[in-house]
Amino acid sequence: QVQLVESGGGLVQAGGSLRLSCAASGRTFSWYAMGWFRQTPGKEREFVGGINWSGGSRNYANSVKGRFTISRDNAKNTVYLQMNSLKPEDTAVYYCAAVWSQSMRVPTPEEYGYWGQGTQVTVSS
Repeated sequence: QVQLVESGGGLVQAGGSLRLSCAASGRTFSWYAMGWFRQTPGKEREFVGGINWSGGSRNYANSVKGRFTISRDNAKNTVYLQMNSLKPEDTAVYYCAAVWSQSMRVPTPEEYGYWGQGTQVTVSS
């Protein structure tokens, strides 16, 4: 089982940037594909983006494409979400997630089975 801890959330003005980190422990990090999701009160959790075990494949939700970038450092057991050109509608609790996968493809949102506790991102207008 893998444990995930997010950090890096906070308050930022519209147009600003934040970088979220997700530190993994408990299992070999490079065995897992990683994803980022977000959720606001009263809404379903939304897929933000994912990255395969090697970092060679990534995909993003249309709402963040071109503004957010997912990366990973397998030596540091960490996945990152760089968020640029933030908008008030990006305000949410952001969660990282993991699924065991050695595939070159990025898993579908339904496949992720391990979750962090979330970190709040608030974008002011």
